[in-house]
Amino acid sequence: MDADDVRRAVTRIAHEVVERNAGLDDVVVIGLQTGGVPLAQALAAELTRIEGATVPLGTLDVAFYRDDIGLRPVMPEAVTDIPSEVSGRTVVLVDDVLFTGRTIRAALNAVCDYGRPRAVQLAVMVDRGHRELPIRPDFVGKNLPTRRDEAVDVHLDGVDLGDLVRTRP
Repeated sequence: MDADDVRRAVTRIAHEVVERNAGLDDVVVIGLQTGGVPLAQALAAELTRIEGATVPLGTLDVAFYRDDIGLRPVMPEAVTDIPSEVSGRTVVLVDDVLFTGRTIRAALNAVCDYGRPRAVQLAVMVDRGHRELPIRPDFVGKNLPTRRDEAVDVHLDGVDLGDLVRTRP
């Protein structure tokens, strides 16, 4: 995906979020640290452009919610900042790449520590398959089949979304 593909995907996902939720009332966008944060910022900006209303935007670090604590070092990457109440609202979790589903499981546990959302939806730029848990995204920029041993890197120039998505062995 080049920069234009990424921009188009963000615009499409924004329209899908508005359509699925019949507007933006009670919608909160939360980017997962670190790769989901610039995408969440871009999505929130596009939602504002489309609907003319500001959407609450937060960030979430799931390091202490992962199920592999003890198997590898816990490295909190950044602070969690949930700017508004999530109880009774629709939370749109945003991440760059969906792989096994374990990060999303951790994010669901973390979000529920902040309240009881009415619904949680998942937006990802790349769905590469190979799920280990029954997690399915609601909004996808691109389905990118990969081998299990490949990695997918999403490089973004902040909220400009200026670079690309590529796989590496």
